[in-house]
Amino acid sequence: MPVTVQADPYAWESPCSQRYLADKPASEMKAPPVEEGAASWVAANGAVSSGQQYLRLTVQGTGPETVVIDGLTVRVAGKRAPLAWNDFAMAYPGVGCGGGVPTRAFSVSLDSARPALTPDPGNQDFPFKVSESDPEVYYVTASVSAYDVDWYLELKWSSGDRSGTLTVDDEGRPFRTSGNKGRPAYEFPIGGDGWVPEGTTKLE
Repeated sequence: MPVTVQADPYAWESPCSQRYLADKPASEMKAPPVEEGAASWVAANGAVSSGQQYLRLTVQGTGPETVVIDGLTVRVAGKRAPLAWNDFAMAYPGVGCGGGVPTRAFSVSLDSARPALTPDPGNQDFPFKVSESDPEVYYVTASVSAYDVDWYLELKWSSGDRSGTLTVDDEGRPFRTSGNKGRPAYEFPIGGDGWVPEGTTKLE
């Protein structure tokens, strides 16, 4: 295989945009993690990305030859009613959020009958080229409101007279993103000792 993909399914576009659903009462949940600790926090709480999931995909060739990345296709592995769990916001109330503007950014609605990636405004679409010395990073924002969705990506590549498709998922499992409409939502005040209903924190 002349190309590798490293997927980070728990990257954050910004803390303000990131939420997780968990089947636990707020009293049993630890404080929000920093982005680097998100994967272990999610695993410890059996949590699921809520409303949207932000993927960071690092694509790199395994040798000196150029590999053309022809596209990314969204595949749905399962679709159910949204999870009836509690919704936890990662941002601390009153703390501003900012994020960079990635140059390879795409969005997809998992509510769609046939979800497909579209480039964000100002971004190019496939194809792109990579090699061992010239990797690329793609960012995918997957949004959902009406379902709990298991999904993965297929990366189509070609190099010379060779071509193929590489499955991109969460270490052998599908990515999972659930809608959160109507779910009890919680936030964690700075300096607080526990989660409180979202919108109730008094800001100085």
